Amino acid sequence: MSISSYLFPSVTYPSPLAGYENAEPLPDEKDEDGKSYKNTQTGVLSPAYDHFIEPLDNGRRGGFDIHIYYFPQNPQQTLYARQLWERIRREFPELRIYKVWDRPIGPHALAMFEVNLFTPAQFGAFVPWLAIWRGPLSALVHPNTTEPGMGEAERALRNHTEQAIWLGERLPVDGSMFRRMEEGEKAETAVPPVEEGERPILG
Repeated sequence: MSISSYLFPSVTYPSPLAGYENAEPLPDEKDEDGKSYKNTQTGVLSPAYDHFIEPLDNGRRGGFDIHIYYFPQNPQQTLYARQLWERIRREFPELRIYKVWDRPIGPHALAMFEVNLFTPAQFGAFVPWLAIWRGPLSALVHPNTTEPGMGEAERALRNHTEQAIWLGERLPVDGSMFRRMEEGEKAETAVPPVEEGERPILG
């Protein structure tokens, strides 16, 4: 499948009801507010509370990356981004966080820093917190997936576009890096690191 097919919502998706085809009909009864619906309680919580569902990465990479952007030529945003970076390190020391880049890097068109999330509990705690504390900054929240039979470039572009969540204003992501990755995969060549000692910024 060509990477260009992920630039538009033309991909087919599995049914969200797969596995529930023979389930009993849902009740039409409303809750006390007269608006929301009552659901049949099973006494069993979804496994999504305990671990990221497939094909999200439950390994070393983590299920989600968050990129927090700022305009480096804006002194107020630059100061806020660095203060937010420090606050995250102090309040969420268990999260993996990378350096503050003062320039565009990889597919990211603005300066930014990255935070990785490894569990649904971390996601549930950090994303609502960031919704309040991101201030004037935008944040890209994207999954890391491990679909078999799909190239890394295809996965990365899809994760950064179709499957991404934005907090604040949506910003452009440079898809040309993923096209170069795909060409490299086809030629069986490795993608060089962005900078010596740094992992490639794919997320």
